[in-house]
Amino acid sequence: MNFLQSALIMTCLSASAAAMAQDKTLNIYSARHYPTDEVMYSDFTKATGIKINRVDADDAGILARLKAEGAASPADVILLVDAARLWRAEVDGLFLPIKSAKLEAAIPANLRAKPADNGGTAWFGLSTRARVIVYDKLKFSKTDVDSYEKLADAKFKGSLCIRSGSHPYNLSLFGAMTEHLGPQKTEVWLKGLVDNMARSPKGGDTDQIKGVASGECGVAVTNTYYLARMMRSSNPADKAVTEKIGVVFPNQNSWGTHVNVAGGAVARYAKNTDNAVKFLEYLASPSAQNHFANGNNEWPAAKGVSFDNPALKAMTGGSFKSELIPISAVGMNQVKVQQMLDRVGFK
Repeated sequence: MNFLQSALIMTCLSASAAAMAQDKTLNIYSARHYPTDEVMYSDFTKATGIKINRVDADDAGILARLKAEGAASPADVILLVDAARLWRAEVDGLFLPIKSAKLEAAIPANLRAKPADNGGTAWFGLSTRARVIVYDKLKFSKTDVDSYEKLADAKFKGSLCIRSGSHPYNLSLFGAMTEHLGPQKTEVWLKGLVDNMARSPKGGDTDQIKGVASGECGVAVTNTYYLARMMRSSNPADKAVTEKIGVVFPNQNSWGTHVNVAGGAVARYAKNTDNAVKFLEYLASPSAQNHFANGNNEWPAAKGVSFDNPALKAMTGGSFKSELIPISAVGMNQVKVQQMLDRVGFK
């Protein structure tokens, strides 16, 4: 065997090894810290034989790591839990736009990135969480809080509890309001929220819910999955909290309730792109979408998926009118919103 033949054999073996690695491995950077997701990972591996290696961090940590690693990054799939962060990563060139007939058929256009220059899509929303209003049933009624705009009414002075305005969940809501109302009216509305606060913003969404139940607050804003967790809890204290509050999906008579997304993308320098696309397509499948709903109390993003989560059904009867603005617009408004927050003193 001469040198040329040996080199050819080695090249073929290397290509074969690379193909085998592509067939069997997937590296995921995930901001989803939900133990119930483990079932989805194991189900995907059982169905495909593809081994998953996962790194968990928060959204900001993942984006910082991707930038630091550059082309040397081992990441294939990126999972983030906020539309604005997905948009920012797209703008920063951290994602590889892909073409997938399955994902495009399953995920509505407003819940994914706008088409890239090559016709591909940089990221897809895979589950949604509605930002709703909870209220003290002894003090207020549903009609008092049936729109986000009403939270700025003078009747709620000293009654509103909300987490930091700079938290991604609120930035996304405020970015959506900017699309609906325009910047000037949104800033006036934000000033009204500040004027109505029962206390300085602090804590997470669960703390806001508990604040309403304790009487510290009259109204608060929360993502639905936090409330659903308490509704499904076996802890009597959680049950007692949910019995004291009412919940409203705002703006059902206008543009619909704001929803944020948890979504996924293929990393720009992915080495296992075929496997990455397979995984994202799996997350948009009915079985995975049902798991998002039943396991972590999120609303399915894919079209036409039914679910059996009793807490989500109890909130709305199973469905509600959600806003239809492109979710990417939420990210585009983020800098503008942060400047408004600074001007009105919303910390």
